[in-house]
Amino acid sequence: MEETFVPFRGIKNDLHGRLMCYKQDWTGGFKAGFRILAPTTYIFFASAIPVISFGEQLERDTDGVLTAVQTLASTALCGIIHSIAGGQPLLILGVAEPTVIMYTFMFNFAKDRPDLGSKLFLAWTGWVCVWTAILLFLLAILGACSIINRFTRLAGELFGLLIAMLFMQEAIKGLVNEFRIPERKSPKLIEFQPSWRFANGMFALVLSFGLLLTALRSRKARSWRYGSGGLRGFIADYGVPLMVLVWTAVSYIPSRSIPNGIPRRLFSPNPWSPGAYENWTVIKDMLNVPVLYIIGAFIPATMIAVLYYFDHSVASQLAQQKEFNLRKPASFHYDLLLLGFMVILCGLIGIPPSNGVIPQSPMHTKCLATLKHQLLHNRLVATARKCMRKNASLGEVYGSMQEAYQQMQTPLTYQEPSARGLKELKNSTIQMASSMGYIDAPVDESVFDVEKEIDDLLPVEVKEQRLSNMLQAMMVGGCVAAMPFLKKIPTSVLWGYFAFMASESLPGNQFWERILLLFTAPSRRYKVLEEYHATFVETVPFKTIAIFTIFQTAYLLLCFGVTWVPIAGVLFPLMIMLLVPVRQYILPKFFKAAHLQDLDAADYEEAPALSFNLATREAEMEKRYSPRISEIRGDQSPRLGGRGPFSPRTGEPRQSNLGKSG
Repeated sequence: MEETFVPFRGIKNDLHGRLMCYKQDWTGGFKAGFRILAPTTYIFFASAIPVISFGEQLERDTDGVLTAVQTLASTALCGIIHSIAGGQPLLILGVAEPTVIMYTFMFNFAKDRPDLGSKLFLAWTGWVCVWTAILLFLLAILGACSIINRFTRLAGELFGLLIAMLFMQEAIKGLVNEFRIPERKSPKLIEFQPSWRFANGMFALVLSFGLLLTALRSRKARSWRYGSGGLRGFIADYGVPLMVLVWTAVSYIPSRSIPNGIPRRLFSPNPWSPGAYENWTVIKDMLNVPVLYIIGAFIPATMIAVLYYFDHSVASQLAQQKEFNLRKPASFHYDLLLLGFMVILCGLIGIPPSNGVIPQSPMHTKCLATLKHQLLHNRLVATARKCMRKNASLGEVYGSMQEAYQQMQTPLTYQEPSARGLKELKNSTIQMASSMGYIDAPVDESVFDVEKEIDDLLPVEVKEQRLSNMLQAMMVGGCVAAMPFLKKIPTSVLWGYFAFMASESLPGNQFWERILLLFTAPSRRYKVLEEYHATFVETVPFKTIAIFTIFQTAYLLLCFGVTWVPIAGVLFPLMIMLLVPVRQYILPKFFKAAHLQDLDAADYEEAPALSFNLATREAEMEKRYSPRISEIRGDQSPRLGGRGPFSPRTGEPRQSNLGKSG
């Protein structure tokens, strides 16, 4: 992204880049067919379940003024608008924890004011949203998103790990509360007697850990040795939502022998009940808010605007990391502008606004990377086997596969066809065939193992489209009508899903991988080199890796501690933003430039950005290490034994610095 602070230039550039690929954003999704339902369903559950939980939290904290109905409606409405009119379709929107905290703070402020009270609370938050939108407009117009270029892996991965910790914290707090009496409940009820509370808590542990373990296991079903390929693929694609249904069903097994309140289940009002739509007409009460409070709404609006600017931009950045090899341009400035319009809309109809969320956004991209890999893999395998049946040589097989690969890229009119991706495959197979003397002979699977070679050597690519985002947002909206059925899900299943989301966001996070490396015994560190690994493992001494990781961990714990501070904890993104000057001016004084380049490469330390063109983009990608799909998914290929001492950047043998201390 070009750094520009000229008014409107960033928005103009974003619109120009995204409009040129807008048609393909839709056609690419429809061409995927029914396979698009796998990432759609996965992200739907990842979006809906936290939003329902946050809605229940808002209902407790706002005395029922806001409920899960409003949080679901906001997520669905903003998600549909963004999928149609937004710039970056990989970005997932939803009501996030900081929004819940801010609305709780504003409700506690309003209910104690006689001239506001709970009656005018939503009308006052409408003015807060108006001020927030004005500030977001100014930030987008003035190019404030250009600062995102200064956010390196250090800040992005620390923020991602912090969000994972917050999700895990919610899961733990939820499980602990399963042993306690809920607020506004009578302790005289039989299900809240000590023995039944203990039984409820233990059953909640079974349901939560059962969901967590089976969901994690199902995501790796493609590497199972049992079952057909189609069955394993189905379990990997739809296993997580299936596990939610399975463990919900398990919760009903002992229903006849225990009180009705065990296990505890979701609670939310019926969206069709009288009075459920009172807040939708809040706009008529906005003029009844005293002028002093209209002006004073600017103060919480400033805090929310800073939060949304940071969360929205970083979520978008994490959804389009370099490792994903995206081919279409970013849209930070325009998306922030659109977020401002959605904030106004939500404020006027009395629902909390939605913004870009983590870890759902990068999880969405990972799912689409898996989808694109499956589509490419199936097409190339079919092409290769068709050639083999005609007794084609290896060169002819490769030529047919290259042609099929280029057809799958569907380049835009202003792009050149992609030739990247199969070069390594060609070099690998031809080198192997030459060593065995089969280069000119008809090839079969004893020489070229189609399934394994293609699966291991295809690069990471993402099916960039809008359909999955729009479908998941529509499904979230459908949850409003399905609320009577959703109330059958145990709350303990939610806590297990929160823990699953925290765990699922860890693979691919180099900060997390470096933490694990610190706890790896020195005699076992060579195992890291036998698997796919980042370049810093070979080029940076272990002592330097340890110091950098300890600094990052200490800063992470500091940010996590800030989130525990009442009210001020919502401003923890400011701590993350502080990492920009720390990384740019302080860390270079303590670490060598070459080591920082490998541990935390910054865009401003690399070559200047070129104008968006696929040919130059791919030339840049060929110079950079391209991870394989097994890295993004977090599972290892069954064939691959490791990379040994070869550099992932060049493929040449290199002496590792992993065991060196400095």
